[in-house]
Amino acid sequence: MKNNPLPRLDEDDVMRQRLLPYCRLKPGEIWEDPQGRHKVGCLDTADASQIGLLMNGEQAALAIQDPPYNLIAFEVRKLHDFIDWSEQWVRINDSVLSSNSSFYVWIGADQKNAFQPLPDFMVMMRRVENFQARSFLTMRNQRGYGTQKNWMSVRQELLYYTKGNPFFEVQYTDIPKILRGYYKEVGGERTENIERSKSENIRPGNVWVDIQQVFYRMEENVSGCYAQKPIKAIDRIVSASSRKADLVIDFFAHSGSTLLSCERLGRRCFTADSDPLYCEITIRRLEVWRKAGRLGWQNGHPFEDVLPSIAAPTTGRTPAPVTEQSHQLDLL
Repeated sequence: MKNNPLPRLDEDDVMRQRLLPYCRLKPGEIWEDPQGRHKVGCLDTADASQIGLLMNGEQAALAIQDPPYNLIAFEVRKLHDFIDWSEQWVRINDSVLSSNSSFYVWIGADQKNAFQPLPDFMVMMRRVENFQARSFLTMRNQRGYGTQKNWMSVRQELLYYTKGNPFFEVQYTDIPKILRGYYKEVGGERTENIERSKSENIRPGNVWVDIQQVFYRMEENVSGCYAQKPIKAIDRIVSASSRKADLVIDFFAHSGSTLLSCERLGRRCFTADSDPLYCEITIRRLEVWRKAGRLGWQNGHPFEDVLPSIAAPTTGRTPAPVTEQSHQLDLL
């Protein structure tokens, strides 16, 4: 099995400097899909003017946001600063979502630090009047971290809010219905739940136990990215809360899962990240799907065309210039 992964790019500055010359976007720039469906911006999600350039007057039907959790990875701020920053980008989301739309946000809870920032984020959301709380979902990881003196932590939290009366289509899992019960009379006959159901499989509730967390043996793995969200989870959200050709936004692109899900499911996606490396990974992930039908790089990495071996230094090699022709780049 291939063993050529990137280290975590949020931690390894040496690797970041090796890869930055291969990034086609600089801060403030926007890549437009040559097929006219998607955009990727190297933008500040809390800057309304920059997001305005990305949206160009359009409004989205669905937002899926996966911001830093203010713990473990990326910048860790004082809690009140993190919440103030979060309120800025949440309100920007509000301004670019249609009057009937859905807003999902992944957020963490540090059980070693009073569960911040989850409860603080939830309280902040009460101040954003247009968003109504709908559900608090939990995705169960197959593996987790723990201690002999506490419960093992295997959860990822997902908050679901809506504006107005958005589209929602019931989804079904791959889990078969096996429990009988819940009897009631229908047309004078006593029936139980399996007889009345529209599917042989169960619907997902607000606890998802059927989605495998991403790890290095999976094709969709994008090494270098921390806490990558599974395509199956994003597919479920996109399928439930948007229609074909709808516009979906994600202003924390990271590994590009939302963009790839939208490409596969026939939606448009405007996505952004403040880091040129994650913008480049997002674009390359779309390109490798279109070219080879692959979801990711398993235990390889997105820059293998220019850095075949991560272990070996690139001595004496000058990065190839990034051009509009070679990367089909259109900057706004």
